[in-house]
Amino acid sequence: MVIPNAMPEYTWSPTHYNNGADFVYSDAVTQPLFELLSLQSGERVVDMGCGTGELTLRLQKLTGEGGLVWGVDANESMVIICATGTFMLYELTLIYLQLEIAKKNGIETLFCCDLQKFVMPDKFREWTGTFDAVFTNSTLHWCKQDPHGPVKAAKSLLKPGGRFVGEFCGHMSALGIRGAFSQVLKRRGIEPADPWYFPLPADYAKAKSEGFEVEHISLNPRIVPLSGSIIGFLRAIFRIAMLKDMSDEEAEDVLQEVSKICEVDHRDERGTWYMMNVTVRFRAIARHTA
Repeated sequence: MVIPNAMPEYTWSPTHYNNGADFVYSDAVTQPLFELLSLQSGERVVDMGCGTGELTLRLQKLTGEGGLVWGVDANESMVIICATGTFMLYELTLIYLQLEIAKKNGIETLFCCDLQKFVMPDKFREWTGTFDAVFTNSTLHWCKQDPHGPVKAAKSLLKPGGRFVGEFCGHMSALGIRGAFSQVLKRRGIEPADPWYFPLPADYAKAKSEGFEVEHISLNPRIVPLSGSIIGFLRAIFRIAMLKDMSDEEAEDVLQEVSKICEVDHRDERGTWYMMNVTVRFRAIARHTA
């Protein structure tokens, strides 16, 4: 079921994202997170920030026929790509999703909302506090406006003893790329936007402590090879995040200029491009209420 309940802040391109930032759901990158999750057959799990559903499908396979998997994302276009097997459409905002479009990847229960302002749809209130796990990957760094919001959402979804397991970009992620954007934009008289929440583990542990026992939290730097040129990654992420108010022509000029600056440190002698992906990985258990 596709249930939109909030308009997205960013206009994402699922095609650009899947072509330029596909490493975020690759086996090599996500395996440690799945091991930390330790999902069991028959469990109920929410994928917080499901995007186009690649990892949601893996969760669905792990839980099996007796399990339940929900996908939640702030972006309507991502959810459209993710959805199929849709039996009913709820129009909770002015968004209208065509059923024939919403048939792609195989996730049965999805809805669209801002995780920072999560509200359980009335149709599913009975599921509040019944989930075994909340899973999130490469999403929470977009929640700068209210980093506590997704934590509160996870606490409301989980039953006592349930686990909140996730990974998102942390301190020093995209090192070099963000600095290049700052240089290029300031030369054009533009003050760079900083749309991300990139904390140190200790800072996020404090944000997360209310209602949870933090079992694991770590900072994980890794050099990630990109699919093709870095320009695809820049179009997928930075065009939306930092240049969303620019015309396509001006934005492309900025992206090309940033790409040239980054070539010195981000491209090897064989022509392969890389980026520094530094993540916060965590596992926290919902406390039993008194």
